Amino acid sequence: MEDGQKTSKNITLGTFVGMTMALCATVRSIPSIAATGWAQITYMLFAVIFFALPVALISGELGTMLQGDGGPQLWVSSALGNRWGFVTSWLLWVQMFPGMVMVASTIGPLIGNTIGNAELGTNHYFVLACILVCYWIITILNLKFDMAKIGGQLGVWLGVYIPIVILMVMGAAATFKTGINPSSTLGAFSFDKLIPHDAQSLQYFAAIAFVFVGIELSSVYIPRLHDAEKNYSKGILIALLGLILMNIVNSIFVANIVPSGHIELSNITQPILLYCNVLHLPTWIANVFSFLVVIGVLIQLSAWVTGPGQTMIQVAKAGQLPPKWHFYRQNKYGVSKNVVLTQTICISLFALMYGFMDDVNGVFLTLTNTTTILYAIVYVLIALALIKLRKSQPNAERPYRIGKKGNGLAFTVAGALLFGIAVVIFATLFASDIKQSIMIVILTVILVIVPILIDKAKKDSWEQDVLDDLK
Repeated sequence: MEDGQKTSKNITLGTFVGMTMALCATVRSIPSIAATGWAQITYMLFAVIFFALPVALISGELGTMLQGDGGPQLWVSSALGNRWGFVTSWLLWVQMFPGMVMVASTIGPLIGNTIGNAELGTNHYFVLACILVCYWIITILNLKFDMAKIGGQLGVWLGVYIPIVILMVMGAAATFKTGINPSSTLGAFSFDKLIPHDAQSLQYFAAIAFVFVGIELSSVYIPRLHDAEKNYSKGILIALLGLILMNIVNSIFVANIVPSGHIELSNITQPILLYCNVLHLPTWIANVFSFLVVIGVLIQLSAWVTGPGQTMIQVAKAGQLPPKWHFYRQNKYGVSKNVVLTQTICISLFALMYGFMDDVNGVFLTLTNTTTILYAIVYVLIALALIKLRKSQPNAERPYRIGKKGNGLAFTVAGALLFGIAVVIFATLFASDIKQSIMIVILTVILVIVPILIDKAKKDSWEQDVLDDLK
């Protein structure tokens, strides 16, 4: 028995910290963080205290209390009923519509830099073409081959780890050589710059909070974590500290090299070119950097083609979607052709924003903020699920529990998350221009109302129809 326990609980605190950081590590958000200058430190701390940490702690308790398949969908269904569990699954799926366009929009600038034509990456028609062509090719490949096995972890190394190291090393060298540049996006330091004075900088707040989206997945490691009751909270805090330092250090270096008002949110290669200029290094470094990130982004996009759609397959099998959609049918790779094609068509429609709007930065922010708000609604449901389950099932076994006794600490954590989400949403809508705000609200309302309408129209015969078809 002891040997079995040792085998199952084989994740040390250090390993857990690394695995948690890997869930949120990204280079895509660095330009958005850098755009806020010195205020990024305040924004980042707020995002951790009122967003990332509460999400991780709440997910830790709910994930160990309810260990069946479904994750957030199971948590919300158990507390608030099947309708809201279905809404949770739906939102976790549809958030990828704007989200994948946001991620894929980096391909255009990266290809431009790969071939030595940086201006090409600012052409909104070229960006649109790259999104459509690349995503449809990836979709077709995922329907024909087992791309999950082919890609593996290669995309994370090429698209995240190696670029982060390159950015940090070159950024440190450039900053050491130039010092703080007063005419840069960062500017000279003063304590008052830590307090956001510019309302426009609030539009980047959602993008900063988005850095930590996905940290709730760390809860799946709890059963294997040594001394989880003590090490989970400790590991989350250490991982968050590491993520703060990794993002802020890189973002400060980037903000210090990009001239004020000239940062390109979807072009992570922009600072590399500037670093090469300052350090008198050949610009082919930027070409290679861009090529690596392109491959990494494509492989990561491929993983997203089939991943989130799995939740829709499950709810379709449970009879929560119209059988005529055939979302429950899977090929030999476990992929639903109808789910994948539906999401790719929707992603293509979202991508058309790059055709109608010539402000690449504006479209990127609109997509980022819409994705974050959709995810934020899921986190609201998760926080409410924690509160409800503490009241309805006070004696249920909780292998990891927020607070040893009573509900005070748990309700405080849930309240902090709800407050943080309210601030993120308000700041996003207040700081965005009126067209962006209206677009974000319309997209969010539509994507939230649709699953509620589907649930209201649900028929008891749907589940039996699915079972009959599968037979």
